[in-house]
Amino acid sequence: MAKMFALRLNFVDVICDDSLENIFINGKKTGFKFDVRLSYYRGHFVSTIDEMGVKIDGEEIPTENIYFTLRGQEYAVAQLHSLVNEFWHITEPAQIRVFYPGGLTKGEHKVEFTMYFRSPYMAIAEDRYMPIDSSGEKVLVIR
Repeated sequence: MAKMFALRLNFVDVICDDSLENIFINGKKTGFKFDVRLSYYRGHFVSTIDEMGVKIDGEEIPTENIYFTLRGQEYAVAQLHSLVNEFWHITEPAQIRVFYPGGLTKGEHKVEFTMYFRSPYMAIAEDRYMPIDSSGEKVLVIR
């Protein structure tokens, strides 16, 4: 989604340190996961998330391979708009789980996380709300 502008408030590092791990199912690496926090001054309902994306070492991950996990409940990116009762508190990390057959090798990996949400109380037009950029990038290590 192309944005003309988006408000960006850097309250926290979006990607949490030391959170990158491979995901194993039946002993096979099937992907990876990392934790993110909302970089804003207050929490928001998950349904306000308009865009979410992940790149690993420069490789863009298809949206259908990205899952958002909050308080143990896992959701596909396409489901987020319908989660009108799920509130994401600013102090609470969410986990991003990525289906990536073979997982990641040990060592450093550049993680890029893109997320835009709209602030429902900051109308900028009759049917548009202020987009908020809560994206981040960080080099993390799998041990």
